[in-house]
Amino acid sequence: MTTISVPTSADIAAAVERCTPLLRRTPVLRTTPGDLGLSESVTLKLESLQHAGSFKARGSLNTALGLGVPADGLIAASGGNHGIAVARTARVLGVKAEIFVPGVSSPAKIDRLRAQGALVNIVGELYDDAQEACDARAASIDALKIHPYNAPLTVAGQATLGVELVEQVPDLDTVLAAVGGGGLAAGLRLALPSSVRVIAVETEACNAFHAASAAREPVDVSPAGVGADALGARRIGELPWSILADTADSIVVDDASVTTARRDLWSHYQLAVEPAAAVTLAALQTGAYRPEPGERVVAVVCGGNTDPADLFVT
Repeated sequence: MTTISVPTSADIAAAVERCTPLLRRTPVLRTTPGDLGLSESVTLKLESLQHAGSFKARGSLNTALGLGVPADGLIAASGGNHGIAVARTARVLGVKAEIFVPGVSSPAKIDRLRAQGALVNIVGELYDDAQEACDARAASIDALKIHPYNAPLTVAGQATLGVELVEQVPDLDTVLAAVGGGGLAAGLRLALPSSVRVIAVETEACNAFHAASAAREPVDVSPAGVGADALGARRIGELPWSILADTADSIVVDDASVTTARRDLWSHYQLAVEPAAAVTLAALQTGAYRPEPGERVVAVVCGGNTDPADLFVT
């Protein structure tokens, strides 16, 4: 049996120390009651404004700084955001990056990857296809492979977001976070006090954690729909699952509600975000999650690597 190494509080503190100088402390925005169709205020954690356009900058940077970079640089598989983050990390550290992405990745994300200077390989249709090709390539070169969610240093890096939240919103009660492979939600769960609820939000068509929660173990799903390029893991990671299985609640929303939430973030606050980043707002707008009166809720807006053109479609 494989031993799962869960990051400790010391690991998270080390991640904060090594990564903070090279990360943005992303802002929080308290909404006005009535905005976004919500009767109560919520707090938006705007990780879409992070370097490389998403929270993934945290985990990739922590891994590279924690392990060091070998002669052939960094290598990763990604639906887009993790690859952009790894490419940005490589650029900042002055090393090479080779990224494998599936065909489902958006052109906007592939363009951003290339703009960061990475060598980009488009393989198969879904994330696991790209991961398989990445694994084969990594075995033949001297590069550091950075997994997007199923690795302790990645999860510890994502946990730095939770450390920020505690400082920015000290009275928070509940955090809603998008889940693909589970690295963000797992990092939040480790960093936040046990009294804070973590709500894992997915789409109905990208529901690896929801399916695992029903089966009580990780199972394969068939990702599709608007969130597939960012939430398209076929299976929740073993490490995130070990952290979240009994400590996070699962919610799913439909694609139409995500599209509406994404456009509302633009029309109300001029925030251009990708579909995966809008699932947390969709959960609140649809009533899939209904806060109690006075509950202090944070919705993580996790990524902004998108083509904003379709935000103007009526």
